[in-house]
Amino acid sequence: MSGISKSVTAQAICGILGILPTPSTPDADQWSCEQSVDLDATAAMTRMVVEGGVTLLMTGGSFGEGPSLTWREHQAFTDAIVRSHCGKALLFVGVTTLNTRDTIDRARGLVALGADGLFLGRPMWMAMDHPAIVRFYSDVAEAVPGVPIIVYDNEFAFKGKIATETYRELSRNRAIIATKHIGGPSMSQDLLAVEGRMKVLPVDSQWSRFAQAHPEEATACWTGNVADGPEPLVALAAAVSRRDWALADRISERMWWAQLPMFPGGKLENFVDYNIPIAHGRLEGSKLVRTGPPRPPYLFAPDGYVEGGRETGRRWESLRREFPAG
Repeated sequence: MSGISKSVTAQAICGILGILPTPSTPDADQWSCEQSVDLDATAAMTRMVVEGGVTLLMTGGSFGEGPSLTWREHQAFTDAIVRSHCGKALLFVGVTTLNTRDTIDRARGLVALGADGLFLGRPMWMAMDHPAIVRFYSDVAEAVPGVPIIVYDNEFAFKGKIATETYRELSRNRAIIATKHIGGPSMSQDLLAVEGRMKVLPVDSQWSRFAQAHPEEATACWTGNVADGPEPLVALAAAVSRRDWALADRISERMWWAQLPMFPGGKLENFVDYNIPIAHGRLEGSKLVRTGPPRPPYLFAPDGYVEGGRETGRRWESLRREFPAG
């Protein structure tokens, strides 16, 4: 174990939380593939992101293909990241499964490999109400004491958004230090409800606006674009830290321009069902991370969807030149 996790609090969550994709081997789209993670590409990606100035990392979720990795692949992927960041970053690993006990087993196993915390969504086979959500996170925190948790809240993946009252209760669990929020009008309500006990994280392109409304609390954002190049994200973090709102707004507007093609018809709901193949297209377009095909069963997307991802990658490449870090 790294020994870092027990010192991580909500106050440590500042800047960019980058969700890493899981680079795949050329045969990753075959059911017979036994090791679909390109470990060399993973190591190169991790070094690129950390050396670029992003020191808070998350894995798993849909973008990271958490649902389609085997347990052995989760372990190999986590080990490659830990070995590559050389103690220069904090790693929150995705351990979401369909039940509490498997989630705990994965959490224990990946923390033993050197992960610093958990990036944790709730089981989604059936919808979970307030008591079930509170109990789930309480059980995991009890089973893995001292390990910080970032909540993964996604109304599409988990059959509903976490309610504001549930956030208020979760924030009293000292293990929970932040939530990856999907955004919308409830984001400010949720931030006020937790009363500073945990961070509410907006997506990158919404960070400037959210931080202007809540400058003391909104000190970090999450992003799925970190492997496309960290430079504009680091520039955005610097602008928010200086409260240079004009620059932060301009970077945010350009980020939205870059990301728009990956939302077919401009709709988030069209993106979420095909997030994985679109993400592989995005990496192809930005050309920084070597990756193969997506993993089964999430292999296909309607015509044009993956090309929209490629265009987002190409546009992000232009942002790296427009907003170089430093």
